[in-house]
This record gives sequence, structure tokens and C-alpha cells, in this order.
Amino acid sequence: MLRNASAQIFKQFVRHRTTDTNLILERSINRVQLLGRVGQDPVMRQVEGRNPVTIFSMATNEMWRSGEGEPTSTGDVSQKTTWHRISVFKPGLRDVAYQYVKKGSRILVEGKLDYGEYMDKNNVRRQATTIIADNIVFLSENLRDQ
Repeated sequence: MLRNASAQIFKQFVRHRTTDTNLILERSINRVQLLGRVGQDPVMRQVEGRNPVTIFSMATNEMWRSGEGEPTSTGDVSQKTTWHRISVFKPGLRDVAYQYVKKGSRILVEGKLDYGEYMDKNNVRRQATTIIADNIVFLSENLRDQ
């Protein structure tokens, strides 16, 4: 009887322990890919005591036709432009982005979403969404322009 009770307690302990371990080892994904055009030439900023960061904006467009899905879509074409703030901290990529990314360039940015807060010039707390880039692909049309 005592041995059976000990076995049950041990099984419960192992089951709970395994569950806790699975929670600790659980993986998640924060991955973003954007294909669009650069809205401004990059700037490099450095806050005292921190590594520099290259920052630029990027636009992505979404287009659709009203009445889409109908057999004859003859509706008006609508477009929505979304602006993204891109930050590049990775040392080699940061310098390449600062030197070669130009306003109007068509690029692919891969990275992760980051949400933060900052104080604006009027001391009002603002929220910002940023893409932290870890890869930038320059599309071939950019190379032809140079």
C-alpha cells in the first residue's frame, strides 16, 4: 500500500516536473519579412554608452480591387501604404545599411518585431513598433541604377 502511494506521488511529481520543463523549453517565433521601398536615407544614431544603430523607414503597399472575388472584377483599385521603422543593430549589417540603403531602394528586410516606449520632445510617453533587422537583401533593380 505504501509502495503504491509512493509510486503515485512520484508519477505526479514527474508529470508536473515534465510539464514545467516543457514550458521552459517551449519555443516561439517572432519573425517578420517586409518587401518594399525605403522612404528616407538611413541615419546612424548613437546614445552615450550604447552601440550605434542605423534607422530608416520603409513602405509596404497592399492593393485590392473592390468587388474582388466576383466573376468579373471591374471595381476600382484601392491601395493602402503602411510605413515601418527599421532599426539595424548588427555591426556589419548596420554599416552596410547606412552606406548602401537609399531612399527609393526596393529591399527585403528580415527581422523581428519590437515594441517599446519613448518620451517625445513634449515629455509625452509614446509607443513605437520597430522592426529589428537581421538581414537586408538588395534587389537587383537597385544595382542597375548605380
